[in-house]
Amino acid sequence: MSASHRIAALLGGTLLATAPALAQTTNNAPQAATRPTDGPQARPWMDRSLDADARTELVLKEMTLDEKLQLTFGYFSTKADWQRTATKNYEMPKDGLPDSAGFIPGIPRLGIPNQWQTDAGLGVATQRSPTPRLRTSLPSGIATAATWNPQVAQAGGAMIGREAYLSGFNVQLAGGMNLMREPRNGRNFEYGGEDPLLAGIITGHEIKGIQSQNVVSTMKHYAFNGQETNRFNIDHRIDEAAARQSDLLAFEFAIEAGDPGSVMCAYNRVNGFYACENDWLLNRTLKKDWGYKGYVMSDWGATHSTTQAANAGLDQQSGWAFDRSPYFADALREAVNNGYVPEARATDMARRILWAMFRNGLFDTPVAGDRATTIDYAAHAAVTRADAEEGIVLLKNSAGLLPLASTAKSILLIGAHADVGVLSGGGSSQVYPHGGPANGLAVADEYPGGFPGPKLYHPSSPMKALQARTKAQVTYLDGKDVKAAAAAARKADAVIVFGEQWTGESIDAPNLNLPDNQDALIDAVARANRRTVVVLETGGPVLMPWLGKVGAVLEAWYPGTSGGEAIARVLTGEVNPSGHLPATFPASLAQLPRPVIEGNPKLDRDSHPMSNYNIEGAAVGYKWFDKTDAKPLFPFGYGLSYTIFTLGGLTAQPTGKGVQARFTITNSGKVRGKGLAQLYVAGSGWEAPKRLGGFAKVDLAPGETRTMEVTVDPRLLATFDSQTRGWKIAGGTYQLLLANSATDIVARTSVRVAPATLDNRGK
Repeated sequence: MSASHRIAALLGGTLLATAPALAQTTNNAPQAATRPTDGPQARPWMDRSLDADARTELVLKEMTLDEKLQLTFGYFSTKADWQRTATKNYEMPKDGLPDSAGFIPGIPRLGIPNQWQTDAGLGVATQRSPTPRLRTSLPSGIATAATWNPQVAQAGGAMIGREAYLSGFNVQLAGGMNLMREPRNGRNFEYGGEDPLLAGIITGHEIKGIQSQNVVSTMKHYAFNGQETNRFNIDHRIDEAAARQSDLLAFEFAIEAGDPGSVMCAYNRVNGFYACENDWLLNRTLKKDWGYKGYVMSDWGATHSTTQAANAGLDQQSGWAFDRSPYFADALREAVNNGYVPEARATDMARRILWAMFRNGLFDTPVAGDRATTIDYAAHAAVTRADAEEGIVLLKNSAGLLPLASTAKSILLIGAHADVGVLSGGGSSQVYPHGGPANGLAVADEYPGGFPGPKLYHPSSPMKALQARTKAQVTYLDGKDVKAAAAAARKADAVIVFGEQWTGESIDAPNLNLPDNQDALIDAVARANRRTVVVLETGGPVLMPWLGKVGAVLEAWYPGTSGGEAIARVLTGEVNPSGHLPATFPASLAQLPRPVIEGNPKLDRDSHPMSNYNIEGAAVGYKWFDKTDAKPLFPFGYGLSYTIFTLGGLTAQPTGKGVQARFTITNSGKVRGKGLAQLYVAGSGWEAPKRLGGFAKVDLAPGETRTMEVTVDPRLLATFDSQTRGWKIAGGTYQLLLANSATDIVARTSVRVAPATLDNRGK
């Protein structure tokens, strides 16, 4: 079955302090959730003809207060002796799945299933273990965003959701999408780039794919979790209008596209309050303005109170014992009993959790334990490879150096263990790869500092994949001896240097240079052989002081389980690259809103470091570069191809309160490929001169032309009014810009739009 057919199949079908005593509840068997024990009418909430709202209310009527509160408290599901202290009698819940993120006991008498939680957005992750689960990993989130293809994102979500379900999990801590305000952020690789529309649409479709597999997906980290330095306590200050037009708009788009069952609130503070007890974020914006019906779970260690958190909108404390106290265990019960938390609020917490469980099939199609032996790893490898291939961005290709010439007799690969595999990002999202050693480490761990290690390579060898596709002699050097690498490069017909930047949760990159003298290595090799290709495996933007010397550059990100094969297929022309940057690559740190990361890694968790996101406000990424008239190294939306795409025929007209544009995309070259058209909108009184208003990607044969239509959401024409908590469109003439990237505008047209007032959901 072809990769496209596998993707279609996944998209088209439904696949199948003192630790409270609740941690020791019995595992409810799957049949307990579907078979009443005392007659067919005993559990009317199991009637599938009813909607999730009705079923939730039916079961709530039968629940005691203790049972409702039981759903609001979760446990870390990993043996962790380091969590046992004088004030924490932590024990792993006996019914939890080992080395996993979390567990919430169900209620067998009512058929309410357990919640088994797994990290994360790239696949089924495992806490560090000698015998981890070995599963399929998607490319990094930023790589999927670089596809600019919602269907690819949804297929990837369906694939990892399927693996989660067959591994015994029914909640996946996926859907990472914090906007890239800080390109050194150690978790940028998990997220969707810098633009709210692109990040929201791509992440929303991944969530939709996951939830098609009877698994609840989160959306995280809500909100403004933009750096790892002081991530537990830094206070990001931002005005409401700027917030709603940037990061919060991304989350809003993702909710509309993916309908996540859960939202995970972040570690950091926002405007003085922790995100997990932030009434403005959780109650006013998420639940009231957006009408969100699912539940809010805390990040592991992000709960700081009982009454404040519950009343401010937190529905579930996660991952005990990461927090200082079991705030939602006995303390929450006491707070409800004494009236500090209304009983109606406790019922609402349970209602939201149950609604998400009904909505996503946890009652009707319950997990049946670990059935990993039934996973179709070959099919899933094709899905992740297609994602990696479409996310690879061709940044430079002088004199047609790529695809590699079939006449080359010798190809030298240098660096980044390209003889063995491809790099992965570190931290809780780490997927240990199927097809490698039992401990998941194809290369011995090179990071001695514990978490976010291990530094892991997926055993998909670019060298072996190239050897299978070329008659040339393909050899490898590790590049540690720069002089030896340069000497070997002089003798090769082509040289491919693999540059790596390992990033991970809990640490930010110190700068945007490739570490460990790699820039000097690339410079020396390129001086020795002008036919040098650089393949970058990075978590986000990097500087390229050697760019003028090399012949070609591919940004491969962290390309996942099948990444080596994906890279080889692009290098040889078996696949035409079609990725485009979801984030601006700056030319220097001086161009950023904050050349030095705010906060101080030496501060402890009781400090209160401050961060001023009002510097750029809603002008994140390319908008900041437009506003400051700075020239980036590579702009947002940039990406080359082995063919030529021509955009034209742009027209636009108002539709409803938005704008509809029509244009053509033509493959004017000689090779089949996927062309991307980006539509920007320019208005006045905005945070920046223009915004991304829409995009369209299409597969075209040589000479083929397609007419595309894109509708610009009214919120992308408007500004948010904090007084009315709605959106306002100023009447007048707007410019629509058809573009290859944020700086390559190929056509313009104007459209006159009437003034309009929108509600707080943009309607």
